Amino acid sequence: MFFFFFLSYVSVTAAAIAAGAGGAVVSAPIVLGAVGFTSAGIAASSYAASWMSAAAIANGGGVAAGSAVAVLQSAGMAGLSGAATAAVGTVGGAVGGLVAALI
Repeated sequence: MFFFFFLSYVSVTAAAIAAGAGGAVVSAPIVLGAVGFTSAGIAASSYAASWMSAAAIANGGGVAAGSAVAVLQSAGMAGLSGAATAAVGTVGGAVGGLVAALI
């Protein structure tokens, strides 16, 4: 009996981790576009535009290379790199695992 309960728990956890990782990788480009980081650049009057404006004001008129806004703009224009895709998948899998542990 314990073995079947354990196997059921492991398979639910594995499914939640896989769903979290896959969902995060698939939804990342969609979310980037929705907030304004598009392949044509930052969309006017979007959240991304307000973030860029705030970053430029904080840095004396320009957006610092390597800042969160610069990295997200790059990801929105060129897509996620292999390392970024792995990082997003890892975080999504971790969230899926946490959700499985809570249920």
